[in-house]
Amino acid sequence: MKDKLHLLLDNCIEKGSEVDLSALAHVLEGFQKKIDNKYTQYIDGLLHMERKIDKEKKICEIKVPLNEVWNNSLDIVHGGITATLLDTVMGTAINAVLPEGFGAVTNQLNIHYIAPGIGDSLQCKAEIIHHGSKTVVISGEAFRSDGKKIAHATGTFFIIQK
Repeated sequence: MKDKLHLLLDNCIEKGSEVDLSALAHVLEGFQKKIDNKYTQYIDGLLHMERKIDKEKKICEIKVPLNEVWNNSLDIVHGGITATLLDTVMGTAINAVLPEGFGAVTNQLNIHYIAPGIGDSLQCKAEIIHHGSKTVVISGEAFRSDGKKIAHATGTFFIIQK
């Protein structure tokens, strides 16, 4: 496997443009942070997530730097990346307040895209609306670096025993 990876990486470095190499460096830096245990999940490392959790207020914030890797063919952040960030910030907020031995998984996620994801970074915020015994309803918002809201989401999460 190591030889295959060396060949693949060497080929990408040899043939890649400056934009390609910047994107590759971004991905590898995030992957390295996961390997170094600065992140618990690969997606956190790949997106370079910074998280803030306030358990008392039942809110969470995530900030990520933007990179060409996450863009669609229109050169704006792919909607799937925005959806991933919103799902993650909402799930993190819920999981932070659940008792030991329980977790939350997405049941339904509704996203309204409002503006293109452009700029230097995206920041997402989530706040719990209703916390029942089996489900949690939560809202989330995504903002670009100039402060413009790019998406609004609501979600329902099942509470499960781990």
